[in-house]
Amino acid sequence: MESVAASILQRAVEKDKKEQYTMALALYQEGLKVLVDSIKEMNDPVRKKHFQTRAAQYMDRAEKIKSLIEEKKTSGKYREHLKIEAGSVGYGYDSVFGRFLDGSVTQIHIEEPYIRAFHQFQNFLRFCELVVQKCQSLSKIFLLTTPDPSDKAAQVSRFGELKKSLASRLVTLDVKFSDTLHDRQIVLSNGWVIKIGRGLDYFKPPEGKLLLGYFDLELRPCLETIVDIFHKSQLQENIK
Repeated sequence: MESVAASILQRAVEKDKKEQYTMALALYQEGLKVLVDSIKEMNDPVRKKHFQTRAAQYMDRAEKIKSLIEEKKTSGKYREHLKIEAGSVGYGYDSVFGRFLDGSVTQIHIEEPYIRAFHQFQNFLRFCELVVQKCQSLSKIFLLTTPDPSDKAAQVSRFGELKKSLASRLVTLDVKFSDTLHDRQIVLSNGWVIKIGRGLDYFKPPEGKLLLGYFDLELRPCLETIVDIFHKSQLQENIK
């Protein structure tokens, strides 16, 4: 368990140095939980004392990061930048922005130009599955996308099927179309804004149907893209 904790905490330190503070905080919290559970099982008092000291240091840094994030959010100056390298793995939706999805999110506004091809609908479905599980107070998803010039009827039909499924979870899906939409962003009612250069479609196509990553996007190799994350206060009122 110590080696697992060490691996997670090392990643936290790396994200901390890159000023990716929300990701660092999530990793510090995850690693500390594993480390504290491990300390409880230790019998050697010297070893136990050593790890308790290390845990206290990480806890102190985690608290400072939490305060820093809140301070920057309040002043409207929080920014986080992430570059996803081509071929890299471990960047599923949960890893990239899942930490911002919680009970404070009541509405989500998405601008995603291309949800036309079947795999693009699958990506959007995976996104919806994630937010429904994490955002217990979610009531509405608003999507702005572009119409499929080759088969808009099929596009509308697929959205209709997803609308019914989300409605069974008391979540409304409101889809609108724009012929000029280009930008991509996810706006959460708790103030967080996630901009991904390629939108939700930043994964390489699977090379087979029985390969790791075919279903779990955390294991799927990625295309190169940039992720920009920032926070806007009073955003909830603006997106209704």
